[in-house]
Amino acid sequence: MPAMHYTIQWPDASHSVAYSPSLVIEDFLTPGADYPLDDFLRRVREATAIANQRVHAKFGFVCSRAGDQLVDTEARAASFAGQPGASVRIVGFAPAQS
Repeated sequence: MPAMHYTIQWPDASHSVAYSPSLVIEDFLTPGADYPLDDFLRRVREATAIANQRVHAKFGFVCSRAGDQLVDTEARAASFAGQPGASVRIVGFAPAQS
């Protein structure tokens, strides 16, 4: 199953690279687009759920790495939750190397 990395630019201009076990993340996020934190988290949660459904259908279990990534992303986003107008930018996608 093809996996994907995507680079997030946070409201403080720092970057992080996130993991998705499925290309479905490309259906929810667009490189160069800015997303308010709540919209970004909604999109990532939905994409992660679909990705995990795909992994489960193929392998019989969900991807623990995707779950860990979601926890990390939510924690990072929470650190900006009090900032009015805080948003993230999706810098780009890259195939995950096996």
